[in-house]
Amino acid sequence: MPENTGPAGAPLDDDARAALEELGDIRGSIDNIDAALVHLLAERFKFTQSVGRLKAAHGLPAADPERERRQILRLRALAEESRLDPAFAEKFLNFIVAEVIHHHTQIADAQDVDTSAVAPEDGGPAA
Repeated sequence: MPENTGPAGAPLDDDARAALEELGDIRGSIDNIDAALVHLLAERFKFTQSVGRLKAAHGLPAADPERERRQILRLRALAEESRLDPAFAEKFLNFIVAEVIHHHTQIADAQDVDTSAVAPEDGGPAA
């Protein structure tokens, strides 16, 4: 799109050109934040994978409702402090927690498969 025309090809005045430039800058900032969110989520999931492995190794349940409740309360408070809709923050956390629990369940299931593959068939002690 030429610099002097808008999306429909209509000529732009100086104010419209300035607005489009500002829009591009704002969208660039949004893109940077989106990238940071993806990197932070990846880092978070590295830690939750470690949690899942520990839980599986020690026979702990994949979900921890009390921890989840505390996290929701903490994130709702952080959202309010940041002037973000607390209900949105809670939905976001619930989505993440559901995915984490799914991962923890997969880790535990894989651990069960690994241990049953080496267990003796007669139920006696392993050699």
